[in-house]
Parts: sequence; C-alpha cells; structure tokens
Amino acid sequence: MRLSVVVVTRNEQLNIESCLRSVEFADELVVVDNTSSDQTADLARQRGAKVAVTPDWPGFGPQKNRALDLATGDWVLSLDADERVTPELRQEILTVIARADAADCYSIPRSSWFCGRFIRHSGWTPDYVDRLFKRGSARFSDDLVHERLVHRGQSQPLKNALLHYSHRSFSDVLTKIDRYSTASAQQAWGRGKRSSVWGAVGHGLWAFVRTYVFKAGFLDGGHGLALAIANAEGSYYRHIKLWQLAQPANQ
Repeated sequence: MRLSVVVVTRNEQLNIESCLRSVEFADELVVVDNTSSDQTADLARQRGAKVAVTPDWPGFGPQKNRALDLATGDWVLSLDADERVTPELRQEILTVIARADAADCYSIPRSSWFCGRFIRHSGWTPDYVDRLFKRGSARFSDDLVHERLVHRGQSQPLKNALLHYSHRSFSDVLTKIDRYSTASAQQAWGRGKRSSVWGAVGHGLWAFVRTYVFKAGFLDGGHGLALAIANAEGSYYRHIKLWQLAQPANQ
C-alpha cells in the first residue's frame, strides 16, 4: 500500500528538513507552501518532496485539503512541519497500512514540547490527533484554525507517539498566541459569536485554572505554570480581539 505524507508550510526552514527526514519511508511527500520568504520550498524539494506554492492563505483546513488533493497514495499521513515521526511510530504505521482489516482512520498520540521539555500533564498528554487515513475516506474541515479531520466511522488509536516541537522558546509562544488568537477571533466573529472585556478576563482566568489545576499542570513544575499562563493569555487575547471586532472603528 502506497503512503503519501502531506505538509502545509509557511517560513518553516528550521523545521521542514527534520520533518521530512522522519518520513523518508513514505512513497510520496507533498508540501503545499504559502509563499514562504525563506528557503522552505527549496529545502523541501531537496528532500524529494512534490512542492506546490500558493499565493493566498484560505486557512489551515482548506490549505490542508489542497495538499490532500495532490496526494496519490492509498494512505495519507498528515503532518505539521514541527512534528516528527519516531522509528517506533514508523514501524507501527507500516504495519497498520499493510493489514487487510485496517480501519479507515487512525489517531496518533502526540508528545508536545514546551520551551525546553516535553509536557506530561496540563491537558497536553494524552493528545490524540486523527492523522493517518485511507485516501478518499476523509477531508479536513474548512476552519481557519483548529481544523479537524472529518472521516467515516470511529478512528482507532495507535500506540507510539508523534513528537511535536510546538513551542521552542517563549518568543515562539508569544508569536503563536498573537497569530492564532487573531485567526480564532475572526473565525468566531464569522460564526456570529461576540465577547466583552470582562468576558475576555473570565475566559483567561478559567483557562489558567483549567490547565494548572484541573489538568494537573502543577505536576509539570515551572513549565506547567508557564504553560498555564500562556493558555490564559491565548484565551484572553482571542476574546479581547473578538470584542474589538465589534467596536465602531472596526466596522
């Protein structure tokens, strides 16, 4: 069974080589790049990927569907540029897609990196994501951000983890909070949702308590506290930006 790996990118030259190197066992590598200003596209081509460059950005879901439309394998593995497939996960994937009774879709547990260590609690572990599926059995939702895979039936879990180097530094954390909170606010606005200043404060406080207390972030030590604060900031800015969209100056 042929396996295609699909990745969407923008300015990922620090990640793309390691990502593609971890899936060299695949039969096809597909990268859809959003006009990166760095060497992402060239580096991907050097690793043997089929690269398509798009001038527009329709959101994560539609962009991933563009990559999916270019895949030709019997199976598809969708990755982000900051993710890595371990040798153990590689073997499990190859075993699964060779089975005659394989399910249509499989979810993979992610182990995510936050500014110096992998997080074991805080709501980040276990973090199952639907990523491996038979081509033609699934599509990504049309969400601008926090897209999901829409597939037939129930996904089956794999055992071995996908490594996710999501936040390498606190500068990276701040950049992502700004970018994702803007996209999330725009998406919520388009769906008719509204917020307020006090609503933003309340959501931020709840995000901190949920992460640090109810999701046992305190067991992750100082990194857990920093992550809870980052989650609080992300929630606050998402809702304050949603409130700002309703102000007369932005109409």
